[in-house]
Amino acid sequence: MSFAMLVATLGGAGRLRPGPGTFGSAVVLPLVLLGPLACLALAALLCVAGYWAATQVAADPQEDPGWFVADEGVGMLLALAALPAAGWLGVVLAFALFRVFDIAKPWPVSWADRQPGAFGIMLDDVIAGAMAAGLLLLLGSLAPEVLR
Repeated sequence: MSFAMLVATLGGAGRLRPGPGTFGSAVVLPLVLLGPLACLALAALLCVAGYWAATQVAADPQEDPGWFVADEGVGMLLALAALPAAGWLGVVLAFALFRVFDIAKPWPVSWADRQPGAFGIMLDDVIAGAMAAGLLLLLGSLAPEVLR
């Protein structure tokens, strides 16, 4: 397996069935233990690496293949970066919110999903993760005990 394919599938998680996107999101969950700044930094690093990998392995640059899950890793890391601590309820909420936004694709996720090439492959999940993070930050300001 090439390095680009390793990045694209997050070490093979994208090849798991059913629901490779769910597996791609789940594989980064333990990184919450590193803290919010580390999750944010890792999201940025994976975003760059995922963009590069998409340019290398996507056969049709207009399509986001199901096995390509680096974008789910980025979005999930962005959601996790919004948590003040690694409490189990916060992690479950981050996971659920990100997956709902990623699957349901409300605007602007749906708009980003229609963008061409590696940019579009990555952008919809970045926005879904940012939306989940925004809700988590709002919830954390209203009821911080829920996320701890």
